[in-house]
Amino acid sequence: MEKGRVTALGFFDGVHAGHAALLRRAVDVARRDGLEPCVITFDVHPGALVHGQPQPLLNTPSERAALIRAKGIGETLALTFDRCMMRMPWQEFIGYIKGLGAARFVVGHDFRFGYRGEGDAERLAARCGAACDIIPEVKIDGITVSSTYIRGLVASGDMERAALFLGRPHFISGTVAHGRGIGTGLGAPTINIPIPEGIQPPAYGVYFTRVHPGMPEGGGMPAVTNVGVRPTFGDAGAGVTVESTILDFSGGLYGKPVCVEFLRHIRPERRFEDAARLREQIGRDIAAARDFFG
Repeated sequence: MEKGRVTALGFFDGVHAGHAALLRRAVDVARRDGLEPCVITFDVHPGALVHGQPQPLLNTPSERAALIRAKGIGETLALTFDRCMMRMPWQEFIGYIKGLGAARFVVGHDFRFGYRGEGDAERLAARCGAACDIIPEVKIDGITVSSTYIRGLVASGDMERAALFLGRPHFISGTVAHGRGIGTGLGAPTINIPIPEGIQPPAYGVYFTRVHPGMPEGGGMPAVTNVGVRPTFGDAGAGVTVESTILDFSGGLYGKPVCVEFLRHIRPERRFEDAARLREQIGRDIAAARDFFG
């Protein structure tokens, strides 16, 4: 017979320090009771459908699943959040989740579900009794850790504070694409990845970063990364790009998945009078990166 599940419920955008506390509890309870830990989430942010407007996110679904696996939970079920799910009464939602094998629940203090968000952590606990754990809010510097707050930090370029609330550096991942060769012409070859659709872009500008093949697992290659639209070359119509110059690297990464971890914002993106002025600034950025990475 298949084991029952300890089910952590939530959207988990960013898989931040607050989420980490919730996921740790799910893993601990599963070990104690001989159950399997599992996360049940949604394929799209519920707010996008409820409020009728896109919700920029910190991570793609695959990134969220990978971050959750890194916390010790190998199974993530992403339910389809559509109008049928949006209108489901909260009592019916609990029955639906139990039908997926949930023997116990772990939720955050602010978790809401069901039609018009009428279900909350307290109602879930009242229905499930001792089989429901509610994780209190996690605060840092007196501020409640939340995906919304962290998105604001990323949008403003405050990557050091974002890392504090995430419990790790913020990152963007993607497949390295061919660019226009501008970096090579300036003496600083770059790898280019697009901002994934629906992801909150960092503030335009230049950052100290680390580049990892695949997902971050420690280490990484020191780099300088520009986020923006390359105004010096009139590329605004090409969309937002993430261009990284990896220090002392000469290998080939085209067509390969990489992850760029953002460590510190060093200057805003700006338009230079000509390529020579830009080349000089890139040289200064690289020199500053060598000092930063030691």
